[in-house]
Amino acid sequence: MNKITGLIAATFAAYHTDGSLNNALIPSVVEKMIGDGLSGVFICGTNGEGPNLTVEERMSVAEAYVTDAAGRLLVLVHVGHSSIAESRRLAAHAQRIGADAISAVSAFYFKPSGVENMVDCMAEIASAAPDTPFYYYHIPALTGVAIDMVEFLAQAGARIPNLAGIKYTAATLHEYQACLNYDGGRFDVLFGYDELLLPALAVGAKGAIGSTYNFAAPVYLQVMKLFAEGRAEEAAAMQLHAVNMVRNLVKFPPIPAQRAIMKHIGFDLGTCRLPLVSLTNAQAEDLISFLANDGFFAAVNQNYHLIHSGHEN
Repeated sequence: MNKITGLIAATFAAYHTDGSLNNALIPSVVEKMIGDGLSGVFICGTNGEGPNLTVEERMSVAEAYVTDAAGRLLVLVHVGHSSIAESRRLAAHAQRIGADAISAVSAFYFKPSGVENMVDCMAEIASAAPDTPFYYYHIPALTGVAIDMVEFLAQAGARIPNLAGIKYTAATLHEYQACLNYDGGRFDVLFGYDELLLPALAVGAKGAIGSTYNFAAPVYLQVMKLFAEGRAEEAAAMQLHAVNMVRNLVKFPPIPAQRAIMKHIGFDLGTCRLPLVSLTNAQAEDLISFLANDGFFAAVNQNYHLIHSGHEN
């Protein structure tokens, strides 16, 4: 697989009122992602509550996305698990159903002790799907594992034949830039902090995976377009819409808050699983009000219409 360009949405899990998975919503999510101009979806990760799902549930979600995407979107399947054996099951399954790539976080209970130990773990997982590109999912804020990513690439590149790169979800832009340029830019390093997309573009990012791309992709795509055209001030002004949106989001638990936004725009994904707790009606109303008052929804709609009218500024 070539390096990924554009935006990948880290999609949310959908549930019935009884708490079981509601995969019937996946086709409409896929169509929205295609309509918004996204390059792909990243499923069963943080947003997708992968750690809250059983292995069988994760397999069913992956099957639904691969079927519904039907080659129109890239499908990247998160296969990370606290058990390497279960990660291998998920990886092998993802390859069998035709996923475009797999990714795995570090084990987050018994944690790898260093780079070499981490490479051993990721090599075990990746080898279960040897014909599928593998991305290490670096998200130290949640795993508590913050190893040197350049050193990881140096060691893993020699040990993991299908290593495509890293899903880099950290604010350490200096290390991100170093990873992008390691070994002549050999690896695909996808950026994962939506509110820092513009600074990441400035150091060389071409592709990104993020949660807010589910409902704000037109704003970010315009940021990328303006940056590519050298219109730095306009790109910064557009990125500020994303920054202000995230500042409002983090007044609440972020994943439940984003699910509330999805409900507001017509995608009722149900109640998330414990220990995550959905926003109260009052909290959701406050969030939507904050976003509306900041002009966020207007910015999304305006840029959506610009993109689809063929008259982009």
